[in-house]
Amino acid sequence: MRYLLACGIGLMMSTFGLGQVLINELDCDTPGIDDMEFLELLSASPNFSLNGYVLVLFNGSENGNNSSYFTIDLDGYVTDLNGLLLIGSNTVSPTPQVLIPENTIQNGADAAALYLGNDTDFPDETVATIDNLVDVLIYDTTDADDEDMLAIFSAHPNFTNIEQINEGSGNNTNSIQRNGDGSYTSKVPTPGQLNDGGGVDLNGIQISTEQTQYAEGEAFEIVFTTEENVGENVSFSITLNEASFTSQDFSGTTSITILNGENTASASIELVDDILDEGDEVAIIRFVDLPESLLALNNNVAIRVVDNDFKVADFGTPTNPSFDKVESTAPAGYYDALDAKADAALKQALQDIIADPETVRAQTYVEVIEILNEADQNPANSNQVWLVYTEEGRAKLDFQTSSDSNGKWNREHTFPRSLAGYSSIEGDDVNDGINVFWQTSADSLRHGNSDVHALRAADGPENSARGNQHYGEYVGPEGTQGSFRGDVARGVLYLDIRYNGLEIVNGFPDMDGQLGDLETLLTWHRNDPPDDFEMNRNNVIYNWQRNRNPFIDHPDLVEHIWGNKVGENWTQPVGTNPTNLPDIKVYPNPSNGKVNIKGLNDGASLDVFSLEGHKLTSYSIGSDSAMELDLTSGLYLLKIMDEDKMQVHKLVVDRF
Repeated sequence: MRYLLACGIGLMMSTFGLGQVLINELDCDTPGIDDMEFLELLSASPNFSLNGYVLVLFNGSENGNNSSYFTIDLDGYVTDLNGLLLIGSNTVSPTPQVLIPENTIQNGADAAALYLGNDTDFPDETVATIDNLVDVLIYDTTDADDEDMLAIFSAHPNFTNIEQINEGSGNNTNSIQRNGDGSYTSKVPTPGQLNDGGGVDLNGIQISTEQTQYAEGEAFEIVFTTEENVGENVSFSITLNEASFTSQDFSGTTSITILNGENTASASIELVDDILDEGDEVAIIRFVDLPESLLALNNNVAIRVVDNDFKVADFGTPTNPSFDKVESTAPAGYYDALDAKADAALKQALQDIIADPETVRAQTYVEVIEILNEADQNPANSNQVWLVYTEEGRAKLDFQTSSDSNGKWNREHTFPRSLAGYSSIEGDDVNDGINVFWQTSADSLRHGNSDVHALRAADGPENSARGNQHYGEYVGPEGTQGSFRGDVARGVLYLDIRYNGLEIVNGFPDMDGQLGDLETLLTWHRNDPPDDFEMNRNNVIYNWQRNRNPFIDHPDLVEHIWGNKVGENWTQPVGTNPTNLPDIKVYPNPSNGKVNIKGLNDGASLDVFSLEGHKLTSYSIGSDSAMELDLTSGLYLLKIMDEDKMQVHKLVVDRF
């Protein structure tokens, strides 16, 4: 499609009232995920400097109070050969001169207004004003007129007859376009061209690559194609630099010429295969000095650069778990206050530890992303996070930043926000590092929003599918192993103790602050004991929040508070820190009751303990022993003695 952009701009001079610029076209609502919105300005003359202008979007909803929600300072921007300046996301074609995030422009009833001034004149929630007003468009998507907004702007002598313009119903395919007489029409969008279809003939140019992802060491071609053959040699440059991806990460030409009479040229790029574990990166292909005769139909094309130097942890994924490889970083004496306590006294002692306002920290909701990148890192690939319900790795780079969640991961509240009653608070959008934090207590329920013990990396669509269902109603995607079940059970049981106002109960309650189903969660906890992935996660979160999930360190506490040992005093089990024994292998783990033990001398001994530290039985074992342990399904501690050295292993017995 060729772009015939406006010639004869002088014919439209009659439409310019207060200044040399006006709002030419607005598309506030588009089908699907609503990512093709744009706003277009038109100047009375081409290549017009917009220094001194500011565009302000106002929220006309009942809660919006006709106040500003997004502001663009236009200093430094210049309209094109046809006097147009396009504002929108990178998904709009042609590529806007001013890029804003997808789904920024609200549907209405709202207003877009152009002023003489600066963005600092309109901090968020500034009520609409007519001071220094140049142009305004009040619009909606089949909404009632915003009488208050109309009253504000009609007070200006140039807008006494202002009307609210309807783009169409929700998910419409229209845009609002200004006509030559100053009226408006809602019709097929025409971004990047004047609304009458005339103008200077610009040749559209497109960037393309065969793939959107390449590994270090691979080479690929970037192809540039114009809609029509060029009438003379046309030269331009590109850059691939973006954040940590720099010119040191690739080689190849970045200066391109399309020869006279042709419509295509290409650049060969080779990605450097270094030995650094930098994580996956993104290269962004951008035009640098595109001639005015060419119109960028797309730009800022993202290429995923996969780092092949990722690390593999020495412990397993939740679907292939390992045990005893990751030690708890709980300081000595962390749980001493729990000894010999039961029932309410045990619960209170636990809360005193994990909600201690003198030590426990709360981080922001934005910082949760950084914490999850470490806490939920895929043990099989350090460039990925492990997704809780779908049981798979996903690139850390694929965190959801727009309304489109497909292929993305986001933050899953295992105790849904709508049920718990917490939400984002002031400052939650700031990442100021591990050493800046809020003080918090058992009554600081608002901090539950960013408590990572109960937040998990999750597939975006699956997170939406779970919604606010209780566990038991929601059991995970069909065909998965359910490796997340014990993890989420311990996460939400932690919240019950950590925050006053939250409770895990039986059934599927319809009451604020309650989550079910307790019996389901207890079963999940018993059948899916803590593994090394979960212990590592506990350690990472402890580093940030200065508190731990006690049900990972001591799973038997669950039974003493909700399960089959209510009323019994709890006593810390024997220590599980290994000494310097040789490399002992206990396998398989989990086991059906039969285990093999290798790496010992003759005359070694094996003691089997329950999690609460009760000794169940003893065996004499040799260097290579195959044993049938008379144990029911559950989690046990194997204390292995060889001469004067001792080592403790956790063993999962699963007889189902």
